[in-house]
Amino acid sequence: MDRLIYTAMSGATQTMNRQASVAHNLANISTDGYRSEEHRLRAVQVNPQGFARATALPTRAFAVDASTHTDFSSGPMLATGRPLDVAVKGKGFIAVALPDGSEAYTRAGSLTIDSEGILRTASGRAVQGDGGEIAIPPDSRVVIGEDGTISVVPETGSKALVNAVGRIKLVEPPEADLVRGEDGLFRLAGGGVAPVSETARIASGFIEGSNVNPVEQMVAMISLARQFDMQLKMIQNADANDRAATQILSPR
Repeated sequence: MDRLIYTAMSGATQTMNRQASVAHNLANISTDGYRSEEHRLRAVQVNPQGFARATALPTRAFAVDASTHTDFSSGPMLATGRPLDVAVKGKGFIAVALPDGSEAYTRAGSLTIDSEGILRTASGRAVQGDGGEIAIPPDSRVVIGEDGTISVVPETGSKALVNAVGRIKLVEPPEADLVRGEDGLFRLAGGGVAPVSETARIASGFIEGSNVNPVEQMVAMISLARQFDMQLKMIQNADANDRAATQILSPR
């Protein structure tokens, strides 16, 4: 009887975790550059303590969260016409600096210039350039090229003078090496810094929307709700069977 309870109980717990993941995806439908995630489950045998794996009987199993899969497919390109909005074409990421001096990667390309002239993401992270942060001179019009090169044109004086002030660091690390942090940014699983990609390209005047498919996520939410109800029903049936067996075996 308890074998059924083990399976149903752990399955119900992990189904709730998957529901939370789907809800998180739905909450980020309108988040620029968001990548949907999915929790993948697998069955794990429970080995009794004090026994070697070779002698343990496979009579119990748990459903556990094996891994979190990230969908790295591109989202829709949304035209904004804003010079500081950039969207990565195909694969690749924009590198940003973190307060601890490390580096992280994002696809959210709605950039801003702070009061000190530093180019930042909408969340306040400094955009990495070839030599660190990118400073934009005041009273200048910004033009961003496909390779990430940032050129400025003075709004006063000689408007024909164009100066390159830096280049956005674009990287293209293997997707299998990336892990998502709690802040939504991606990092290399083993730490370190990804090299500059010479093939990654961006489009100025566009931002990339979330790649979450709301219809698929709603269908998944309904399916998971039904699975959860089924697993609870299995637990209730196991409890009813246990009560019936106890009554039969109890002395009259």
